[in-house]
Amino acid sequence: MNQNLTIQTPQGPLHGHIDMPDNPHGLILLARAHHAPADTFITANLAARGYAIFFMELLSAREAQFADASQNVPKLTQRLIDMLDLIRTHGATQDLPLAIFASGDATPAAIRAAAQRDIQVRALAGHGGIVDRAGLQALNLLSAPLMMLFDSDDSPGRNAFQRATPHLNCAHEMHTLNPGDDPVPHVAAWLSLHLGN
Repeated sequence: MNQNLTIQTPQGPLHGHIDMPDNPHGLILLARAHHAPADTFITANLAARGYAIFFMELLSAREAQFADASQNVPKLTQRLIDMLDLIRTHGATQDLPLAIFASGDATPAAIRAAAQRDIQVRALAGHGGIVDRAGLQALNLLSAPLMMLFDSDDSPGRNAFQRATPHLNCAHEMHTLNPGDDPVPHVAAWLSLHLGN
């Protein structure tokens, strides 16, 4: 089943999509400030492994025109909370074990959202991002197991994660990707471990 969804905001609509294979293992919310062509490959790769995929723009077309819009962690967090609420009430997705796969600027917002929806979000994976921008409270409260992937040249991201780790009470680990590495096998292994399939 494939379905288009829309969330209305004062700044304009957010457009999303659910890809639902037969008998999915779980649901993965792709958290991206800006969707990129690589997301199509990631979605197809995860769907081929039996996961339902939900992705939606975190910024409206109007907001995306501003270069610093993706730095607004509270706004991105609220958008993710709205999406989690939609998932919780959507008949096709409400009973599936849920994980978030975030990237870049959306990663700290995903940590905040997962900390606020600790019963709903069962696992969290991130590719890049300044993790400690989530804030001390969210890092302390996060209960979903967290795996972070960083590109080999992403020293700021790795340094931020190292600053954050003393404040994490959840299971967590970090991996550095070599140039050209596909993050999906790492993410799929992490989600399989923590979604129970």
